[in-house]
Amino acid sequence: MDAAVASARTFTAIGTRWQIDTATPLSAEVSAEIDDVIDRFDREWSRFRDDSVVSALARSGGAVPAPADARAMLDLYAELAASTAGAVNPLVGDALARRGYDARISLEDRGAQSARSDWQDLLTWTNGELRLADPATIDVGALGKGRLVDLVGEVLAARTGAPFVVDASGDILMGHGGDGEGSERARPERIGLEHPYDPRRAIGVWEVAGGALCASATNRRAWTGHDGAGLHHVLDARTGEPVREIAATWAFAADAMTADAAATALFFAGGEAFAAAHDVQWVRMTTPGRVEWSRGCTAELFT
Repeated sequence: MDAAVASARTFTAIGTRWQIDTATPLSAEVSAEIDDVIDRFDREWSRFRDDSVVSALARSGGAVPAPADARAMLDLYAELAASTAGAVNPLVGDALARRGYDARISLEDRGAQSARSDWQDLLTWTNGELRLADPATIDVGALGKGRLVDLVGEVLAARTGAPFVVDASGDILMGHGGDGEGSERARPERIGLEHPYDPRRAIGVWEVAGGALCASATNRRAWTGHDGAGLHHVLDARTGEPVREIAATWAFAADAMTADAAATALFFAGGEAFAAAHDVQWVRMTTPGRVEWSRGCTAELFT
């Protein structure tokens, strides 16, 4: 937000670095409310803490009162699964843990394991309940960080009434701080699209003045498997194997959850259709370095 920034807060939450820039000073009360929103989401959805709702379901299955975000996230997960022919699946958590991306982040690869393809028979979220017929690990990584960015943005819009930027390590939401008459508009930001093989370079820039830009890349959260091959956090749920064809994706949408979901979907066949259905602009780079983009994409690409 450049010179318009009156307050900048940086902190670490859900295992990633956050920065919140606001056009008006961020009060202690609003900061505390943001912390409460993040902590509540983490206690419900984190598979990295023993006391979370999803960890309890992973141990014994059963039913719990549905967290507030269950319907929004899992409805969109169902669309992701349908669009990608099952490559994206919210029960991929056990497959990720087996490859080493477990609660301890041990990075100890124990081989591939596919996620349950019948996940919609096992996992239901109706009538105020979140239910798992069998123990399994829910992982909301395909869109959960975007959802949480949106929730933080809702607090800022309601409590500050001024433009803001929320940046959760590459998932970026720009808000106007209210939609009423006379509300101040956010200044455009030029956001670099980091080259997945060289963080000192960018493959382009995207000028954003509202909405959300989310990115995902296979060079983040990457490690070496037991056979010496590279592993990363983007797994095909059908096989338990990491994606090899796509190196990085960027997606722009009205909200961060949709942008985050599209950025995940674009690693797989069917991602383009999901993005088009949700009015998402996108850019992606293949592992050989080819850059692709959606029709009408407003990013400036250095190609």
